[in-house]
Order: sequence, then C-alpha cells, then structure tokens
Amino acid sequence: MLNSKSLFLRRKQRVRNRLRAVSGGRLRLSVFRSSKHIYAQVIDDAKGETLVAASSIDKTLKDGLKTGADIAAAVAVGKLLATRASEKGITTVVFDRGGYLFHGRVKALADAAREGGLTF
Repeated sequence: MLNSKSLFLRRKQRVRNRLRAVSGGRLRLSVFRSSKHIYAQVIDDAKGETLVAASSIDKTLKDGLKTGADIAAAVAVGKLLATRASEKGITTVVFDRGGYLFHGRVKALADAAREGGLTF
C-alpha cells in the first residue's frame, strides 16, 4: 500500500509533467510549503537557474510577520516575489503548486502574486 509521501510525490510529478506540456517556454513559479514557512521562486527551466526568490524567512518580511506559516505570510511572500520579478522584467509565468492543493496558503500566495503584477 502507498503511503502519503509517495502519493504526494506522484501528484507533484503529475503536476510538473502537465506544466511542462502546456508552459510553452514560460518561466515557472514554484511554491514550497513547510510547517513553519513558505517559499516561492521563479525558475527558468531551459537554463536551470532560479531568477527570483522570496520566502517568509527573508529579513525584510520576518520582522513584520507573526509567523511564517499563515495566510498573512503567504500574501506577503507573494507580493514580495511579484515586486522582485517586475524589477527583473518578468511578467508572465506558469504556476507550479507542486503536490499541494490549490487552497489556503498556496492560493493566497498565488492571488497576491497576481495582484502584484504577475500573469498566470
């Protein structure tokens, strides 16, 4: 029988394969959610490098947040990522939620990134 970790990895790979098929060469906004923090980065898969990153442990955000594991932190990370991406001229990305469901902190980060100017 499959455990939850292997099911998560399966779902993550399924999402990643689907994104690869429909991305059309766009950059990928990848999200990682831990129990204490949330991280997001814009990745260029063609070159294999991270262009922009933001997380709830950034010095600019850490002081203003109650905790790094709530929706407020996710919104702050999404806005910070969007501003850093716009400074580098990045406007269009494809959203990679990983194996996480699109609700809660992941959805809050995505909505904040959209409000900040990213299109996906």
